[in-house]
Order: sequence, then C-alpha cells, then structure tokens
Amino acid sequence: MHCSKLVGNTDETCSEMKQLLFVGFVCLLISCNDGKSKGMEESAFQKELNSEFKDASRSPLIESDLKVFKGLDFFPIDSIYVVEAQFSRTIDSDWFNMPTTRERVDKYRVYGILDFEISGEAFSLEVYQSEKLMSTEEYANHLFLPFLDNTNGEESYGGGRYMDLEIPLSQVVVLDFNKAYNPYCAYNSEYSCPLVPIQNTLDISINAGVKSFKKE
Repeated sequence: MHCSKLVGNTDETCSEMKQLLFVGFVCLLISCNDGKSKGMEESAFQKELNSEFKDASRSPLIESDLKVFKGLDFFPIDSIYVVEAQFSRTIDSDWFNMPTTRERVDKYRVYGILDFEISGEAFSLEVYQSEKLMSTEEYANHLFLPFLDNTNGEESYGGGRYMDLEIPLSQVVVLDFNKAYNPYCAYNSEYSCPLVPIQNTLDISINAGVKSFKKE
C-alpha cells in the first residue's frame, strides 16, 4: 500500500518516512556486513601462522597434508580472552625435566606465576623458561606458557596449546589467548613437544586461538 493512503499521512510525511526507511535499510546492511567482516577477519598472528604452514621450508605438516593445506582453523577472535594478568616472579626456582611426547626431555624452570580473571573467574598459570633457549640471542627473553582447558580433545588439540611471552618489564602482563597455538606434534608425530604440566589446567573453555587440526 502507498503510504499516502494510510490515515493521517501527508505527501511530506510520506517522503520523510521513505527517507527514514532507506536510512534504516542502509544501516542494517552496514551492520550485517560489519558483523561478517569481524567474524572472518584474519589477524596478523593468524596470517603469519598460515604463511608458515604453507611454506614447505618451515611447515610442520607432512607432505600429503601440505599439498592440500588451505589454512588453519581458528576460533573467532574474542576480546573476552584478552586479559591482564598479575605477574609474580619465582625466585631461585629449580630446573626440572619437562617430559615430551617422545623420549627427549627438556630442562625448564618456573619463571613466574600469572594470576588473572576470565568472565569473573580467577585463574592461575605457571610460565616457564627454557634452559636451552635462554642461552640463545634470539630467545634470551622468551617465556613458555603451555595450558590445558575444557576444549581439549573436542574443539582444540587434546594435548593442550601453547603461548609465547617475553620476560615482562612490569607486574602486569597482557595475555591474548587468541594467539594460542598447537604444538607441532599435533600435525606431525615426528616432532617432540613438551607435555603441559597438570597444574596449568584451566577449568574453563578457552574458545580462542587455533582449533584442532582436521585433515582434508
């Protein structure tokens, strides 16, 4: 029905209604498109990881998987999983042998404790320093943060995931779980990967970072 035929509507009112309807329609389209682009947006971390996996000289994938590889599967980027953690340095902690998925063991020490909250729940993780890596120039400030959570074995790799940190310069550390990645042994059993210490288990689903690897 033409709007001028509606009771009480003048031609001027009809014109205004049409403009409002048009503006509303355009806004709706922009809103929908924005939602799509955010859901599909690829972060710098994701781009770099996919680039590494596509590069035969750096990829952990076996040859047959590399041939058909199109990209890793990620959880949607979610700011809920970007949190500020309070860092407490662990002084004079002993070196210990961290078991791996194969026979090798790696020497690590607890470098500090990270306390943080996600959706109002309090959590704590140990962060580790590698004896081997700390002696290299490139990784002298590198810290290793492995963790388990309730997505393991379903949405994410059953053996847990890793995050990389630098030795903090303050007592506040930003943890971005959107950058959580799988160990190489999730893609190739020939790799030897540190097993996540049981104390680094989070009783929550971390729906962020890399998902489990599914072969094509």
